[in-house]
Amino acid sequence: MIPGKKQILVADDEPNLRRVLGAQLTRDGHEVHLVEDGLAALKCLTENHIDLVITDLKMPGLDGMGLLRKALEMDANLPVVMITAHGTVDNAVEALKTGAFDYVTKPFDQEELRTIVKKALMTRDLAARDATRADSAPHSRYGIIGQSPAVLEVYSLIDRVVDSPTTVLVTGESGTGKELVARALHESSARKNRPFIKVNCAAIPRELIESEFFGHERGAFTGAINAKPGRFELASGGTLFLDEIGAIPLETQVKLLRALQEGEFERVGGVRTIQVDVRLVAATNADLRKQIEEGTFREDLFYRLNVVEVKLPALRDRAFDIPLLVDHFISKYNARLNKSVQGITPEALSLLTSYSWPGNVRELENVIERAVLFTDGPKVQVEHLPAEIANKGRPGSDATSQEVGLKEQVRAAMSQLERQLIHKALEQTGGNVTHTARLLKLSRKGLQLKMKELGLRDAMKQNLKDDDELLEG
Repeated sequence: MIPGKKQILVADDEPNLRRVLGAQLTRDGHEVHLVEDGLAALKCLTENHIDLVITDLKMPGLDGMGLLRKALEMDANLPVVMITAHGTVDNAVEALKTGAFDYVTKPFDQEELRTIVKKALMTRDLAARDATRADSAPHSRYGIIGQSPAVLEVYSLIDRVVDSPTTVLVTGESGTGKELVARALHESSARKNRPFIKVNCAAIPRELIESEFFGHERGAFTGAINAKPGRFELASGGTLFLDEIGAIPLETQVKLLRALQEGEFERVGGVRTIQVDVRLVAATNADLRKQIEEGTFREDLFYRLNVVEVKLPALRDRAFDIPLLVDHFISKYNARLNKSVQGITPEALSLLTSYSWPGNVRELENVIERAVLFTDGPKVQVEHLPAEIANKGRPGSDATSQEVGLKEQVRAAMSQLERQLIHKALEQTGGNVTHTARLLKLSRKGLQLKMKELGLRDAMKQNLKDDDELLEG
């Protein structure tokens, strides 16, 4: 693995095409793995941290569809781009419905492929950043853990609207689990065997978002060398989840409103009206009402989206659920890190329940992952928590040094010293995290977590030369 580069796997039985793709992707700054068939691709997936798969649809042995299914079994968030020959577009569309991220048709335009790769990698990063999963845990429904009144209200709302075609707007701060609600509305409905298509609107370039939603005809714009269906067509009969909907430009909002009201639209550059049956779920952590006042979001579209609002509570507003979440994450990371932590001390749990959690459940999960990693005894202790939690309980507290005990003052001083030492070592290694970890005699994972705890990761993000596991945290 080359530090700082995305890992892209290309599977194609044509040597010339592999060579061309490998050269282009390498020029674009990626590390490329080239294989000749699906079985070799699976082996590569098990041996490397792959960020994107580009695969031919037709290959001997395990074909592209078989590789797609097995790759998604291994990593449900792994983007897979299909390469298809002219005349097999229907198969590519079927692949999209199965879970492929996108497809290109041979002969493909290099700029079109470059755009798709960039979009896929950005979506991968956002999925890793936003994923807050609780697939199987006690005191949970729909993958959402909690028994507080606010969470019980979320369960009740989902129950009431799950089998309705009504548009749902999911709101809440970043890290509260909005995609979990969208998946629950799909997987518990009569549409569960139909496509669930997710679009992160913030990950799509402004000039391409209309084509992404509604598709385009051949020649509609530079690089559109073949006709292509949009996400509305692919989701027909199923559910379309539009995340970060506040990022949609005004000019696209008009066409989106018509598609929601009439169930019809035209592709970019097309004249034929296409009709679809789509259940729309939208999500945002932005204040759409404020965007309406600022003139960046249409009021009529807001009311069309906001037929039913599912408002996810911030974690600070449901502290009752924190012990349940802590137990779940300890179990999760015991299994992942091969640890045997039995629980958490009352003192440490008290600090967690009194903290304000600006990053919500996602932040709590990161804190518990770190604590489990550093815990050698049977239980997570106060000293295993980040300084901002262990010292004050809540960020922004105005407690003075006289009100803080000696142990807390020593811990704060140690954190400052650690920050200075790591920063200096990073400068010495030119920002190379792997080399920095060796210099400090730390494991690479331990250094990643320490940098996250001390706030160094975001401060140096532009200069880091390590792989995306660090950048995603």
